[in-house]
Amino acid sequence: MSQGLLVKPQMRGLLAKRLRFHIFGAFVFSMSIVALYKFGVAEPRKRAYANYYKNYDVVKEFEAMREAGVFQGVRPKGE
Repeated sequence: MSQGLLVKPQMRGLLAKRLRFHIFGAFVFSMSIVALYKFGVAEPRKRAYANYYKNYDVVKEFEAMREAGVFQGVRPKGE
């Protein structure tokens, strides 16, 4: 007759047990997203900015903008 009895479900501490599992999973998931963003977006962006400013000439850029008439208070050369 004991074969027909059902085992009682665990009710005490069930929420705490499930929360431990889900908090660990959420932490691992969020850290993986952070790592993907850092190495997939932030590092390439930093390298691109470094390469851009390595060859950037401020005086040459100013002269090009002055010749194009961007500045109102600066006359182009030759005037």
